[in-house]
Amino acid sequence: MDFLTNLGEGSQFVIQLAIVLICLFYGARKGGIALGMLGGVGLIVLVFGFGIEPGKPAIDVMLTILAVVVTSATLQASGGLDVMLQIAEKMLRKNPKYVSILAPFVTCFLTILCGTGHVVYTMLPIIYDIAIKNGIRPERPMAASSIASQMGIIASPVSVAVVTLTAFLVNAKTPLAGFDGYLDLLKITVPSTLCGVLAIGIFSWFRGKDLDKDAEFQAKLQDPSFKQYVYGDSASLLDKKLPQSSWNAMWIFFGAILVVALLGYFKELRPSFEKSVPAQVLEVVSYDKTVKSFNVKEGKIVATTKDGIVALNVKDNKAKAKTTYSHVEIYNEKGELAQTISAQDNNSVVIHTGDKAETIDNATIVLKDSMNKKVNISMVHVIQIFMLLAGALIVIFTKTEPSKISKNEIFRSGMIALVAVFGISWMAETMFTVHTPMMKATLGDVVKAYPWTYAVMLLLISKFVNSQAAALVAFVPLALGIGVDPAIILAFASACYGYYILPTYPSDLAAIQFDRSGTTRIGKFVINHSFILPGLIGVITSCIFGYIFTGLFGYL
Repeated sequence: MDFLTNLGEGSQFVIQLAIVLICLFYGARKGGIALGMLGGVGLIVLVFGFGIEPGKPAIDVMLTILAVVVTSATLQASGGLDVMLQIAEKMLRKNPKYVSILAPFVTCFLTILCGTGHVVYTMLPIIYDIAIKNGIRPERPMAASSIASQMGIIASPVSVAVVTLTAFLVNAKTPLAGFDGYLDLLKITVPSTLCGVLAIGIFSWFRGKDLDKDAEFQAKLQDPSFKQYVYGDSASLLDKKLPQSSWNAMWIFFGAILVVALLGYFKELRPSFEKSVPAQVLEVVSYDKTVKSFNVKEGKIVATTKDGIVALNVKDNKAKAKTTYSHVEIYNEKGELAQTISAQDNNSVVIHTGDKAETIDNATIVLKDSMNKKVNISMVHVIQIFMLLAGALIVIFTKTEPSKISKNEIFRSGMIALVAVFGISWMAETMFTVHTPMMKATLGDVVKAYPWTYAVMLLLISKFVNSQAAALVAFVPLALGIGVDPAIILAFASACYGYYILPTYPSDLAAIQFDRSGTTRIGKFVINHSFILPGLIGVITSCIFGYIFTGLFGYL
């Protein structure tokens, strides 16, 4: 396979992208668990053929899906889902078509409260049942809800993406006048995001054929087993008197979601733990233990040991605690020498910063490649914990038979989604991660020449890294460094969501599997899947309104 590894990076990227698309194409045609298993074919070629180190499987996402699916299946087994569907039926009886507009707003608001789009897994089976039992094409609300749940991230005060973007804009060399932090960012992203979600809902209201006019779907319904699989118990719940235990199960489920939302909004309510995190830290420690510390975030620290032989870059190597250093250089993010710290023969340390010098007597130089930091438990773990707790409480207090949990449609669809996420997302992560530096450099040159293309470049990078926060970290500093107006970055904040372009993201794969009717799907050409149009409409609309609101607030 040497001929593959000897190709240029651009050629390798094209071949690898073709492999990923072929696996998606064939897996989509086979359907079900095959979609996930085809990821193994792509991984074989990428790892053994191109010699690419395997990426990290989306373990947190998979465990979140598992926790939510088990709890949702428990809710169904307990009859709690019937209660929710009964209430929903009553609300939607007059105009059931509004579910295509209401559902995406629900998932978007949940994400805004919790700071993560993973909450959508809780709602997908409920949205499907409401749609199918009211004769609505499930693709309409389900695809819209998956997209809306991810759009809510950039409008959430507790999301990593918002924290990241706020920090970049506040610390920009030419900061926006009057821009001071989260609230200034959210007053742009919240209304623009909601405008985008509304546009998605309006589009979804009319998309696709009604089920009674869909010839392909009606032909499949001739198979009694398929009809039973799609509709389950087709009897209406409106006139059915449900036992108190079913109501109790629903309230337990809602209670867990409410607690998760509160913990997402009020970070201080979450437990925090002392954690060692990677860092570049230089300390000058005097005889009385006074410490002068330099924490380098973007640049690098290069040190020489006392014997003058070993050079150490703290960012790439482990700093040994007992090593004595004689000379240290600190470089900024542009690679320019910012400070030098030198140990003198008289046991003093001299710090040079530009033309200024500072001497600390009886001191030593200490390097550290990590630092202790208080870290709150992540919302991913909060969701997992409280979903499992909710499931356990339902079993305990409603006397639900555990053997029934693994036999219903929610559990089956969820496990298929889990396999799909495992294979496809792992394959995509492996391929795109290795090419991120190339894409960053190439796209950066384009943005430098045409600043208005910032939104398009950020959208594409988001697809490559499958993370809004990671896309912002990778591209915003570069954009600011090459002179893109911070107001443009603020206006087009919603463009950090672009991983719907290919149907590899877990929430999209989950929506496909939870839609037992098969209307939410990946098309024969892969790119023509159920999420591409809602995603483009939502993000483009959000960017347009983001630009308008940025101008109205005086930033442009």
